[in-house]
Amino acid sequence: MRTTKTRRVGTVLAAVLSLGLLAAGCGSDDGDEGGTATDSGSSADKSITLGIIPSWTDGLSTAYLWKDVLEEDGYEVTIKELADAAPLYAGLANGDIDVYPSAWPEVTHKSYMEQYEDDIEDVGTYYDGAKLTFAVPEYTDIDSIADLPDHADDLDGKIIGIEPGAGLTETTKNSVMPAYGLEDDFQLVESSTTAMLAQLKKATDAQQDIVVTLWRPFWANNEFPVKDLEDPEGALGEAEGLHELARDGFSDDYPEVAEMMSNLKLDDAQYGSLEDLVVNEYGQGKEAEAVTAWKKDHQDVLDSLQG
Repeated sequence: MRTTKTRRVGTVLAAVLSLGLLAAGCGSDDGDEGGTATDSGSSADKSITLGIIPSWTDGLSTAYLWKDVLEEDGYEVTIKELADAAPLYAGLANGDIDVYPSAWPEVTHKSYMEQYEDDIEDVGTYYDGAKLTFAVPEYTDIDSIADLPDHADDLDGKIIGIEPGAGLTETTKNSVMPAYGLEDDFQLVESSTTAMLAQLKKATDAQQDIVVTLWRPFWANNEFPVKDLEDPEGALGEAEGLHELARDGFSDDYPEVAEMMSNLKLDDAQYGSLEDLVVNEYGQGKEAEAVTAWKKDHQDVLDSLQG
């Protein structure tokens, strides 16, 4: 079973790596098919641009769900891929992007919301209970972030992180590391979600110790043998909701779409099955097929979008 799972994870990582490379170009394969948000200022224009960071698979999964739903209603949907959260929020604020379908504005992206909130609409919250985490392999004899200083040598003095502009990275540097006195013994390795997952796979395949920055919901928590570390100081922040954020004026231009987005609610099982199908079972290039498969078992969710 472990060999099968390892092969599957390797395939998934390859797909995520390809998506990460696409993100550097700030465009997507269907980027030329529709207008940008600045073209959709009229309610008669049915083109909508969704902005995502493709290696952040909550946004990837929900974007393709919305693409399917909206195109069935006659909208022309473009998914625009960006490399980091900063340009994504800026794109919302200046109208280049219509909707960020899976934002973390309460805690993780709080600083971006404070910067751009006057030019961004909060359309709704589709998932409750999202959480930032530090994680280690299940076989590692560490149970709390507070234990990390005693294991600095075992971990090579490194915390393997993700993108420099991610809210999780900011929280790690400005909250977690000071709260637990990690600055002297650890370096936060800022790279990308793809690179972090590659390091996690390498370590767990070799049964080596590693500590990584993760979050929930995220498919990697199920694919890798990892456990969350306790956070007795609460430095990673409270659980938060995942929101659909839109450019200012979006709900006036597209009231029906805004209402549908505000009606979307996913529980752990519904969200988990969507992400697993999009990222793992079908993978890059087959996102539409994955959504089609998910819809067959979740007609109740689709019905709820109409209120």
